[in-house]
Amino acid sequence: MDLTDPQQHGDVSIRLIRPKDARVLQHELMSNRSWLRPWEATSPDGPVSMDMRLGIRRLLQQYRDGNGIPYVMEWQGEVAGQLNVWGIARGSLASATIGYWVSERYAGRGITPTAVALATDVCFGEAGLHRMEICIRPENKASLRVVEKLGFRYEGLRRRYIHIDGDWRDHYAFALTREDVPDGVLARWAAGQAPRDAATIPPADRLPTP
Repeated sequence: MDLTDPQQHGDVSIRLIRPKDARVLQHELMSNRSWLRPWEATSPDGPVSMDMRLGIRRLLQQYRDGNGIPYVMEWQGEVAGQLNVWGIARGSLASATIGYWVSERYAGRGITPTAVALATDVCFGEAGLHRMEICIRPENKASLRVVEKLGFRYEGLRRRYIHIDGDWRDHYAFALTREDVPDGVLARWAAGQAPRDAATIPPADRLPTP
């Protein structure tokens, strides 16, 4: 098995993004604008191109350079969204960050937690990484449920951390290390053994949400 092998659990699968995915991903992004805009990374320097073909070329170049792993998430073989492993650091850090989006019509089917578990297992296995992080806006309740289900550990509040939806936004940080899941994230979750309180945010860090 290598990083290009598709990974699947039930109806959910992840695979490396391909140039021919551009059309369907562009359609999903444009038809889900109101659903995705509050969580999309933006640039303080101005508008970013929505050219999916160019975006995929850049993602695949990052993959070839060893800096990321760009996945497509699928439900029963249909494209449901994207999951990107980005910011891969080697050597003494051996870590990366996960980001993702899913189309609104596929929400609530367990696609994202399953895909995150699959991708994290690949990163701890074939990719040889030690630590995986997910950073989430306090307002993003759906994403907070993902880390709660999988037992990602809460590690702190990052003020004005990422430029999202036109401004610098606060994020909660969650992480797992390889030692946390010796048998894999997916196996632990499927067995009902993910710690229920690992992602609990302490009162001192909780920010007001709408």
